[in-house]
Amino acid sequence: MNAEQGAAAPHTAPVAVVTGASRGLGLALARVLAADGWRLVVTARGAEELAAAAAELAAVTEVAALPGSIVDGPHRARLAGAAERFGGASLLVNNAGTLGAGLGAEPLPRLADHPVPDLRELFEVNAFAPIALTQLVLPQLRGRAGAVLNISSVAAVVPYRGWGGYGASKAALDLATAVLAREEPELRVWAVDPGSMRTRMLQEATPGGDISGEPLPEEVAAVLHRLLRDRPPSGRYRAQDLAAARTADGR
Repeated sequence: MNAEQGAAAPHTAPVAVVTGASRGLGLALARVLAADGWRLVVTARGAEELAAAAAELAAVTEVAALPGSIVDGPHRARLAGAAERFGGASLLVNNAGTLGAGLGAEPLPRLADHPVPDLRELFEVNAFAPIALTQLVLPQLRGRAGAVLNISSVAAVVPYRGWGGYGASKAALDLATAVLAREEPELRVWAVDPGSMRTRMLQEATPGGDISGEPLPEEVAAVLHRLLRDRPPSGRYRAQDLAAARTADGR
């Protein structure tokens, strides 16, 4: 069994495309979907990490793993094509993202000092590429009353120092999400702020900081599973609000 073939799964099983699926929230969401019987098209830039993730997922469901950057147009086309060969996507999860420059030993840069090429990359990865991939997958989603889940951030609405470039790119994705929801009323189109999580990305953004008290991506994925299951109206949601509602109704 390899990552391209995966375990035997009914061809009537729904198909999801998940970006940034090699680790963190993307991998956690892929695991939840696999356990629910979804067939998966997964991608990430790190080929080695993606192969390891795909091998794990392939033990549960059918998986097509395509390493590459979502900024690359031909790669986006390959993702849409892989979903089409599976029978067509019912869900697109735009999870891949970047914090840009300033990772590691230095804090995130102020807008006044943020290199313009890096700002361009932030918008390419966090806003333009998800919109472009959505355009390619939309014909598949429309015929299946499908859904688009765009992973946003609190930085899209709160002006944190040093997070201006990242936050602005996520704000652009939020607005695109809201517009798409108006233009595609037969679909569900969500932007979700997952909150802080115990991930490599957060640790890189806060060098030396203690993130041990933050929830694991698996905890947030379990909350987002409710969103996918219950299909509330299109809109912007916060994971903490979804979790509170889940606790209130006992689910």
